[in-house]
Amino acid sequence: MCIIIMKMKNYTNKNLISFKQVDEYDSSSVYAPLVNAMRSYKENPCTGFHIPGHNRGQGVLKSFSSLIGMDALSLDTTDEFDNLGTLFPSTGAIDEAQKLASDAFGSKRTFFLTGGSTIANLALAFALTRPNDKIAIGRNCHRSVLSGMIISGANPQWIMPKKLDDWAIYGALSPVELREKLENDSNISLVWVTNPTYEGVVSDIEAISRVCHEFDVPLIVDEAHGCLWNFSDVLPKPALKCGADAVVHSLHKTGGSMTQSSMLHISQNSRFDVHKVEHALKLLHTTSPSLLLLTSLDAARAYLSSRVGRSAIENAIDNALYFRERASKISGVKVLNALSNVAFDVTKIFLKVDGLSGKRLESILELDFSIEIESASDEGILILSNIGNTQDEFDVLLNALEKIASSNYPDLAYLEGIKFMPLTAPRVVMTPREAYFSKKERVKKEDSIGRICAEVIALCPPGISVLLPGELITKEHLPYLSDFCEIDVLVK
Repeated sequence: MCIIIMKMKNYTNKNLISFKQVDEYDSSSVYAPLVNAMRSYKENPCTGFHIPGHNRGQGVLKSFSSLIGMDALSLDTTDEFDNLGTLFPSTGAIDEAQKLASDAFGSKRTFFLTGGSTIANLALAFALTRPNDKIAIGRNCHRSVLSGMIISGANPQWIMPKKLDDWAIYGALSPVELREKLENDSNISLVWVTNPTYEGVVSDIEAISRVCHEFDVPLIVDEAHGCLWNFSDVLPKPALKCGADAVVHSLHKTGGSMTQSSMLHISQNSRFDVHKVEHALKLLHTTSPSLLLLTSLDAARAYLSSRVGRSAIENAIDNALYFRERASKISGVKVLNALSNVAFDVTKIFLKVDGLSGKRLESILELDFSIEIESASDEGILILSNIGNTQDEFDVLLNALEKIASSNYPDLAYLEGIKFMPLTAPRVVMTPREAYFSKKERVKKEDSIGRICAEVIALCPPGISVLLPGELITKEHLPYLSDFCEIDVLVK
């Protein structure tokens, strides 16, 4: 069973690992070939007549160079130069860094990506699905999975996750419902699930994988928010160890790499053709990948694999448990936890305060306390306990929540009737690709009821779709469309 439900402990300050108390480690003892190659590139500059045109920061706006620093600009280069290697095909230090990541995560092959996990999902759809293929997909998937379906022409067959109505978020996917879907439709050729959910709710991927293997249907797990799991036995079991055929990791979300950098893993016993996936990535990925982003992936892998990195993960877990226990004792504050009969990643903390919507609570924290949280929805807010957070920061947040819960903050009237987490079941009329390429027109959202949607409407974060091309627009969708004045629909 790959789900671990954390039990609350009686944490006090002395139980916590202070990030500042972790001994500094000698970076030379943690091998990161791409980091080393980039250091050599920086320390041994050549006279360059190639892209990027700013030539190590000499040709940029001075206020910009002073903002981010000449060191960063001097390292802003692409592959092909100075023996750094290439991404496609992978050579040199880039190839070595990818192989080390493959060893660290336990995959057959790992690909570095500079287009976020979006490019991984697009490539998987492009490589592994064909027009009219039936793909069983959790409805809480990221919009990039659906964009992939538009590219390939595949036909999504929706699996609706359990709704946690008291929290207005999606819960876990049911292996039992997946089995029923596969039993009732032998033409489903692939299962694609998101785990954990954006709010940290965990599905039983081992059970889902067993069902997929029983029906000989491959499994893709978008584990974008679970890249730390491989490096801690306390966190849920990673999908690569649960039988998934391919796994997507957004290292930039919680793993410490730079924004827009991700990894795609093909598992040891995958039923997928690695070369097909690589060809799809070559077609869709930029031909000028940022070495800064690629190097940050190598650095993140080396850090998470190191002693200090694992201590940082333990620190994030301990801080999360400390915060959960303290926050649960504040009158008027409710925290999603194991008592809610939900399995979850402990480092993702979803909570709510009585009398306040999540959006209102978010604005109070930001405007009155200078605290920024990950996201807010109808009922609550999402807080991440990251490898870079300290206990002191959580104490600041706890103090703010105590003041908010004991004050008379009114919720704002303009939020009434507005929804942020799309929990509506779709009414599919045609495939996303068929609708996307049909003749369309733009109408006022009030006039769109009863029409067929012709665009992807997904709120980011978390990127879950409200409507997709080919779905019927109903009155129930209007509360989720507050940011839209007009919508693309099919011409009647």
